[in-house]
Amino acid sequence: MQDRRLGKRAPKHDPRTYRLGRVLAVRLPAVPAARDWSQNVPYQMWGNDRFGCCAFAAHAALVATWTKAAQSLVMLSTETVLANYAALTGFDPATGANDDGTILLDELNAWRRAGLLRPGQTRDYLTAYGSIAPTDVVGIRRAIAYLGGVLAGVQVPQGFLDLALGETWDWNAISNHTPAGGHAIALVGYNPDGVFFNTWGTRTFMPWSTFTRIADEAYGLLSRENWLGISGSSPIGEEFDSLLAEVRAA
Repeated sequence: MQDRRLGKRAPKHDPRTYRLGRVLAVRLPAVPAARDWSQNVPYQMWGNDRFGCCAFAAHAALVATWTKAAQSLVMLSTETVLANYAALTGFDPATGANDDGTILLDELNAWRRAGLLRPGQTRDYLTAYGSIAPTDVVGIRRAIAYLGGVLAGVQVPQGFLDLALGETWDWNAISNHTPAGGHAIALVGYNPDGVFFNTWGTRTFMPWSTFTRIADEAYGLLSRENWLGISGSSPIGEEFDSLLAEVRAA
């Protein structure tokens, strides 16, 4: 079995965080039955077989997903992912010291305020983000459909670590439900039965009943830099600026 690491620390709650699920429900009421942005995206391990950099591997997966759909594919290198992890947490890529994982809210605030490294001459600045209740399946689907993806945190049972990469994460199909730790994943597609996500470089699927059982945080993300094409609109043409204004007013 290929090595794989966890690395999401316990959720941090901030009452100032936008409640994005509520805003999207008003602004974008229609939810497609299925939407999948992950087809043929060349996800990578991004160092998550050696280090607990899952939050930043999820960032790399989202950038790849967004840009492949909206612009031209942008792939972060493993070195860049580890450098982003190091800048926020004090992790040392050379020695592996301080490999203590990441609080997702800290990552999101750094991404929005200071930006994260990406290929090219500019940093990647997240435009805005907001929380969505992990049990709000309609809200999660809506954010994936219109915003291109969701950053989620899950508590992984040991049975999922024993699966082959890419094998479906189904709570009811495993016998070992012992908690193994927290993990950050990029949700990048869905259908009526469940959600597609990237983990450990592999597009994977889990039923909605499994996701709502193991997820402990989820965030919808607005990325002007990656999700809007040359024309200034997203792949499905939602009014990004008016949506952003409503998020900031929430």
